[in-house]
Amino acid sequence: MLSPANGEQIHLVNYVEDYLDSIESLPFDLQRNVSLMREIDAKYQETLRELDEHYEKFRREADGAQRRRALACIQRALIRSQELGDEKMQIVSQMVELVENRARQVDSHVALFEARQELSDTTGHSRAGQDKSKPETAAQAEKPNSKRSRRQRNNENRENAANNHDHDDITSGTPKEKRAKASKKKKRSKAKAEREASPADLPIDPNEPTYCLCNQVSYGEMIGCDNDECPIEWFHFSCVGLNHKPKGKWYCPKCRGENEKTMDKALEKSKKERAYNR
Repeated sequence: MLSPANGEQIHLVNYVEDYLDSIESLPFDLQRNVSLMREIDAKYQETLRELDEHYEKFRREADGAQRRRALACIQRALIRSQELGDEKMQIVSQMVELVENRARQVDSHVALFEARQELSDTTGHSRAGQDKSKPETAAQAEKPNSKRSRRQRNNENRENAANNHDHDDITSGTPKEKRAKASKKKKRSKAKAEREASPADLPIDPNEPTYCLCNQVSYGEMIGCDNDECPIEWFHFSCVGLNHKPKGKWYCPKCRGENEKTMDKALEKSKKERAYNR
Protein backbone atom coordinates (compact mmCIF):
# COMPACT_ATOMS: atom_id res chain seq x y z
CA MET A 1 0.00 0.00 0.00
CA LEU A 2 1.30 3.46 -0.91
CA SER A 3 2.09 5.89 1.89
CA PRO A 4 0.37 9.32 1.92
CA ALA A 5 3.61 10.98 0.79
CA ASN A 6 3.92 8.65 -2.23
CA GLY A 7 0.25 9.20 -3.07
CA GLU A 8 0.74 12.98 -3.12
CA GLN A 9 3.78 12.61 -5.39
CA ILE A 10 1.83 10.44 -7.84
CA HIS A 11 -1.03 12.96 -7.93
CA LEU A 12 1.48 15.75 -8.58
CA VAL A 13 3.15 13.79 -11.39
CA ASN A 14 -0.25 13.07 -12.97
CA TYR A 15 -1.16 16.76 -12.81
CA VAL A 16 2.12 17.82 -14.44
CA GLU A 17 1.69 15.23 -17.22
CA ASP A 18 -1.88 16.35 -17.93
CA TYR A 19 -0.80 20.00 -17.92
CA LEU A 20 2.04 19.38 -20.37
CA ASP A 21 -0.23 17.33 -22.66
CA SER A 22 -2.77 20.19 -22.68
CA ILE A 23 -0.34 22.95 -23.70
CA GLU A 24 2.29 21.01 -25.66
CA SER A 25 0.54 21.20 -29.04
CA LEU A 26 -0.88 24.72 -28.57
CA PRO A 27 2.12 26.65 -30.03
CA PHE A 28 2.15 24.46 -33.16
CA ASP A 29 -1.61 24.92 -33.68
CA LEU A 30 -1.31 28.68 -33.30
CA GLN A 31 1.71 28.82 -35.62
CA ARG A 32 -0.22 26.91 -38.29
CA ASN A 33 -3.12 29.36 -38.09
CA VAL A 34 -0.77 32.35 -38.22
CA SER A 35 0.82 30.91 -41.40
CA LEU A 36 -2.63 30.58 -42.96
CA MET A 37 -3.38 34.21 -42.12
CA ARG A 38 -0.16 35.30 -43.86
CA GLU A 39 -1.17 33.39 -47.00
CA ILE A 40 -4.57 35.07 -46.93
CA ASP A 41 -2.89 38.47 -46.52
CA ALA A 42 -0.81 37.82 -49.64
CA LYS A 43 -3.95 36.94 -51.63
CA TYR A 44 -5.69 40.02 -50.25
CA GLN A 45 -2.86 42.32 -51.40
CA GLU A 46 -2.99 40.76 -54.87
CA THR A 47 -6.75 41.32 -55.01
CA LEU A 48 -6.26 44.99 -54.06
CA ARG A 49 -3.77 45.43 -56.91
CA GLU A 50 -6.27 43.91 -59.35
CA LEU A 51 -8.95 46.22 -57.96
CA ASP A 52 -6.76 49.29 -58.60
CA GLU A 53 -6.07 48.15 -62.17
CA HIS A 54 -9.76 47.65 -62.96
CA TYR A 55 -10.61 51.00 -61.41
CA GLU A 56 -8.03 52.83 -63.54
CA LYS A 57 -9.35 51.03 -66.58
CA PHE A 58 -12.92 52.00 -65.69
CA ARG A 59 -11.92 55.64 -65.26
CA ARG A 60 -10.02 55.85 -68.57
CA GLU A 61 -12.54 54.01 -70.77
CA ALA A 62 -15.10 56.07 -72.62
CA ASP A 63 -16.93 53.17 -74.24
CA GLY A 64 -20.03 52.11 -72.28
CA ALA A 65 -19.53 48.37 -72.85
CA GLN A 66 -15.91 48.52 -71.69
CA ARG A 67 -16.88 50.51 -68.60
CA ARG A 68 -19.56 47.94 -67.69
CA ARG A 69 -17.02 45.13 -68.09
CA ALA A 70 -14.52 46.94 -65.86
CA LEU A 71 -17.25 47.62 -63.31
CA ALA A 72 -18.09 43.90 -63.18
CA CYS A 73 -14.41 43.11 -62.57
CA ILE A 74 -14.35 45.67 -59.75
CA GLN A 75 -17.41 44.05 -58.21
CA ARG A 76 -15.81 40.59 -58.34
CA ALA A 77 -12.62 41.91 -56.76
CA LEU A 78 -14.58 43.50 -53.93
CA ILE A 79 -16.48 40.27 -53.27
CA ARG A 80 -13.22 38.32 -53.29
CA SER A 81 -11.64 40.73 -50.79
CA GLN A 82 -14.64 40.33 -48.50
CA GLU A 83 -14.37 36.54 -48.67
CA LEU A 84 -10.68 36.70 -47.74
CA GLY A 85 -11.55 38.91 -44.78
CA ASP A 86 -14.16 36.39 -43.65
CA GLU A 87 -11.58 33.59 -43.86
CA LYS A 88 -9.23 35.59 -41.64
CA MET A 89 -11.99 36.16 -39.11
CA GLN A 90 -12.71 32.42 -39.07
CA ILE A 91 -9.05 31.61 -38.42
CA VAL A 92 -8.91 34.15 -35.59
CA SER A 93 -12.02 32.58 -34.06
CA GLN A 94 -10.40 29.15 -34.24
CA MET A 95 -7.29 30.48 -32.48
CA VAL A 96 -9.41 31.98 -29.70
CA GLU A 97 -11.30 28.68 -29.32
CA LEU A 98 -8.04 26.73 -29.11
CA VAL A 99 -6.74 28.92 -26.30
CA GLU A 100 -10.08 28.83 -24.45
CA ASN A 101 -10.34 25.04 -24.73
CA ARG A 102 -6.80 24.56 -23.43
CA ALA A 103 -7.55 26.94 -20.55
CA ARG A 104 -10.69 24.98 -19.65
CA GLN A 105 -8.73 21.70 -19.75
CA VAL A 106 -6.06 23.12 -17.44
CA ASP A 107 -8.76 24.37 -15.04
CA SER A 108 -10.32 20.90 -15.07
CA HIS A 109 -6.95 19.29 -14.29
CA VAL A 110 -6.37 21.74 -11.43
CA ALA A 111 -9.78 20.97 -9.93
CA LEU A 112 -9.14 17.23 -10.24
CA PHE A 113 -5.71 17.56 -8.63
CA GLU A 114 -7.11 19.59 -5.72
CA ALA A 115 -9.89 17.04 -5.19
CA ARG A 116 -7.35 14.19 -5.10
CA GLN A 117 -5.19 16.20 -2.71
CA GLU A 118 -8.09 16.69 -0.30
CA LEU A 119 -9.03 13.02 -0.55
CA SER A 120 -5.43 11.99 0.14
CA ASP A 121 -5.25 14.27 3.20
CA THR A 122 -8.54 12.89 4.55
CA THR A 123 -7.41 9.29 3.99
CA GLY A 124 -4.08 9.99 5.69
CA HIS A 125 -5.75 11.40 8.82
CA SER A 126 -8.18 8.48 9.11
CA ARG A 127 -5.36 5.95 8.60
CA ALA A 128 -3.30 7.63 11.34
CA GLY A 129 -6.25 7.32 13.73
CA GLN A 130 -6.59 3.64 12.90
CA ASP A 131 -2.87 3.04 13.50
CA LYS A 132 -3.12 4.61 16.97
CA SER A 133 -6.03 2.37 17.92
CA LYS A 134 -4.30 -0.85 16.73
CA PRO A 135 -1.98 -1.36 19.79
CA GLU A 136 -4.87 -0.97 22.21
CA THR A 137 -7.00 -3.44 20.22
CA ALA A 138 -4.13 -5.95 20.04
CA ALA A 139 -3.51 -5.73 23.78
CA GLN A 140 -7.19 -6.25 24.57
CA ALA A 141 -7.39 -9.20 22.20
CA GLU A 142 -4.34 -10.84 23.77
CA LYS A 143 -5.69 -10.88 27.32
CA PRO A 144 -8.51 -13.44 26.94
CA ASN A 145 -6.23 -15.75 24.92
CA SER A 146 -3.32 -15.75 27.41
CA LYS A 147 -3.93 -19.40 28.21
CA ARG A 148 -2.96 -20.54 24.71
CA SER A 149 0.16 -22.61 24.41
CA ARG A 150 3.45 -20.96 23.62
CA ARG A 151 3.85 -23.14 20.50
CA GLN A 152 0.60 -21.83 19.01
CA ARG A 153 1.61 -18.21 19.58
CA ASN A 154 5.05 -18.82 18.05
CA ASN A 155 3.45 -20.38 14.92
CA GLU A 156 1.20 -17.35 14.49
CA ASN A 157 4.16 -14.99 14.85
CA ARG A 158 6.08 -16.88 12.15
CA GLU A 159 3.08 -16.71 9.78
CA ASN A 160 2.70 -12.97 10.34
CA ALA A 161 6.40 -12.44 9.67
CA ALA A 162 6.15 -14.41 6.39
CA ASN A 163 3.15 -12.35 5.27
CA ASN A 164 4.96 -9.10 6.02
CA HIS A 165 8.00 -10.31 4.06
CA ASP A 166 5.83 -11.14 1.02
CA HIS A 167 4.22 -7.70 1.23
CA ASP A 168 7.63 -6.02 1.26
CA ASP A 169 8.63 -8.01 -1.85
CA ILE A 170 5.54 -6.79 -3.68
CA THR A 171 6.11 -3.13 -2.86
CA SER A 172 9.89 -3.12 -3.41
CA GLY A 173 10.30 -5.50 -6.39
CA THR A 174 11.54 -3.51 -9.45
CA PRO A 175 9.78 -5.54 -12.22
CA LYS A 176 6.49 -5.50 -10.34
CA GLU A 177 6.76 -1.77 -9.77
CA LYS A 178 7.26 -1.25 -13.47
CA ARG A 179 4.19 -3.30 -14.32
CA ALA A 180 2.13 -1.41 -11.75
CA LYS A 181 3.31 1.94 -13.08
CA ALA A 182 2.60 0.89 -16.67
CA SER A 183 -0.91 -0.18 -15.70
CA LYS A 184 -1.55 3.10 -13.89
CA LYS A 185 -0.21 5.13 -16.79
CA LYS A 186 -2.47 3.24 -19.20
CA LYS A 187 -5.50 3.95 -17.01
CA ARG A 188 -4.56 7.64 -16.81
CA SER A 189 -4.21 7.86 -20.60
CA LYS A 190 -7.61 6.22 -21.09
CA ALA A 191 -9.28 8.53 -18.58
CA LYS A 192 -7.62 11.54 -20.15
CA ALA A 193 -8.81 10.54 -23.64
CA GLU A 194 -12.35 10.21 -22.35
CA ARG A 195 -12.16 13.65 -20.70
CA GLU A 196 -10.87 15.34 -23.86
CA ALA A 197 -13.37 13.57 -26.13
CA SER A 198 -16.35 14.84 -24.18
CA PRO A 199 -16.75 18.64 -23.92
CA ALA A 200 -19.50 18.15 -21.33
CA ASP A 201 -16.85 17.38 -18.68
CA LEU A 202 -15.35 20.85 -19.01
CA PRO A 203 -16.75 23.71 -16.92
CA ILE A 204 -19.05 25.81 -19.11
CA ASP A 205 -20.19 29.36 -18.53
CA PRO A 206 -24.03 29.37 -18.42
CA ASN A 207 -24.03 32.72 -20.25
CA GLU A 208 -21.83 31.47 -23.10
CA PRO A 209 -23.60 31.63 -26.50
CA THR A 210 -24.56 28.43 -28.29
CA TYR A 211 -24.00 27.46 -31.93
CA CYS A 212 -24.44 24.64 -34.42
CA LEU A 213 -27.39 22.31 -35.08
CA CYS A 214 -26.88 20.76 -31.63
CA ASN A 215 -27.36 24.13 -29.89
CA GLN A 216 -24.17 23.64 -27.83
CA VAL A 217 -21.35 25.99 -26.87
CA SER A 218 -18.22 26.25 -28.99
CA TYR A 219 -15.63 23.47 -28.61
CA GLY A 220 -13.10 21.76 -30.82
CA GLU A 221 -12.84 22.78 -34.46
CA MET A 222 -15.75 24.68 -36.01
CA ILE A 223 -16.59 25.96 -39.48
CA GLY A 224 -18.55 29.05 -40.48
CA CYS A 225 -21.32 29.12 -43.08
CA ASP A 226 -20.50 31.41 -46.04
CA ASN A 227 -24.10 32.62 -46.20
CA ASP A 228 -24.28 36.06 -44.58
CA GLU A 229 -27.93 35.47 -43.65
CA CYS A 230 -27.33 32.12 -41.94
CA PRO A 231 -29.16 32.18 -38.56
CA ILE A 232 -26.65 29.79 -36.90
CA GLU A 233 -23.37 30.81 -38.62
CA TRP A 234 -20.95 28.40 -36.79
CA PHE A 235 -21.02 24.57 -36.74
CA HIS A 236 -18.98 21.80 -35.08
CA PHE A 237 -17.09 19.58 -37.51
CA SER A 238 -18.61 16.42 -36.02
CA CYS A 239 -22.19 17.72 -36.26
CA VAL A 240 -21.94 18.45 -40.01
CA GLY A 241 -19.84 15.37 -40.89
CA LEU A 242 -16.50 17.13 -41.53
CA ASN A 243 -13.01 15.96 -40.63
CA HIS A 244 -11.15 19.00 -42.02
CA LYS A 245 -12.01 22.40 -43.51
CA PRO A 246 -13.09 22.06 -47.16
CA LYS A 247 -11.56 24.22 -49.85
CA GLY A 248 -13.56 27.13 -51.15
CA LYS A 249 -16.97 28.14 -49.85
CA TRP A 250 -19.00 25.95 -47.53
CA TYR A 251 -22.71 26.22 -46.72
CA CYS A 252 -24.57 24.60 -43.84
CA PRO A 253 -27.40 22.08 -44.35
CA LYS A 254 -29.98 24.83 -43.80
CA CYS A 255 -28.57 27.12 -46.50
CA ARG A 256 -27.28 24.76 -49.21
CA GLY A 257 -29.13 22.87 -51.89
CA GLU A 258 -28.31 19.36 -53.06
CA ASN A 259 -24.66 20.24 -53.67
CA GLU A 260 -22.57 20.73 -50.52
CA LYS A 261 -20.76 23.80 -51.95
CA THR A 262 -23.77 25.44 -53.59
CA MET A 263 -25.97 27.82 -51.66
CA ASP A 264 -29.72 27.71 -52.14
CA LYS A 265 -30.55 29.63 -55.34
CA ALA A 266 -32.93 32.06 -53.67
CA LEU A 267 -30.37 32.92 -50.98
CA GLU A 268 -27.58 33.25 -53.55
CA LYS A 269 -29.65 35.57 -55.69
CA SER A 270 -30.46 37.74 -52.68
CA LYS A 271 -26.78 37.93 -51.75
CA LYS A 272 -25.75 39.01 -55.28
CA GLU A 273 -28.43 41.71 -55.33
CA ARG A 274 -27.19 43.12 -52.04
CA ALA A 275 -23.58 43.12 -53.29
CA TYR A 276 -24.58 44.87 -56.51
CA ASN A 277 -26.58 47.55 -54.69
CA ARG A 278 -23.52 48.41 -52.62
